[in-house]
Amino acid sequence: MNMNLTPKQLKILQLIRDSRVRRGFSPTMQEIADDLGVSKVTVFEHVEALIKKGALVREPNKARSLSIADGIAVPDEDRPLRYPLVGKIAAGYPIEKLQDDDELDVMDLLGPRVGQVGSTFALRVEGDSMRDEGILDGDYVIVERRESARNGERVVALLPDGQTTLKTLYKESDHIRLQPANPDFEPIIVKDCQIQGVVQGVLRRY
Repeated sequence: MNMNLTPKQLKILQLIRDSRVRRGFSPTMQEIADDLGVSKVTVFEHVEALIKKGALVREPNKARSLSIADGIAVPDEDRPLRYPLVGKIAAGYPIEKLQDDDELDVMDLLGPRVGQVGSTFALRVEGDSMRDEGILDGDYVIVERRESARNGERVVALLPDGQTTLKTLYKESDHIRLQPANPDFEPIIVKDCQIQGVVQGVLRRY
């Protein structure tokens, strides 16, 4: 994003983006002020500047109506994760050691692909509805921010009742089926839902 944003303006964009992903609506000016430790007036000034720069859109006379402008990718904080990739492991014969300078770049593996408009966020999984896809309670899913998905993709979906769920998406004749990966759970059938992202990977800590 090349808009000459100040650090606080970038943080405001991140707060608005994250709130819309997690809660389905934007934070209030006071909530942003509390998070940044500044006055509400200061937040208002930054928001007005972001609107003028084309980074934010606001619906008039509507509360919590701030949203990121179309085509604007809000970068996450730069926290590269790279580990030495020293070899492969198999339940069989030993495999040849890799070169010492090889690395596993987690950002490259799970972060946004080149040319993507969106960015990436993580969610902690609660429950076992996606168990048979290898997504377990307590895992972390790495999600690419997207507003659309193809059939068969695992999505984070905001339901009409305001709840968010992680399921596999199937667009059918007159409805959308959000399919769990556990026979103990029933599919969620809705006329429409808001796609908030598509799962790119799963992280598990032992």
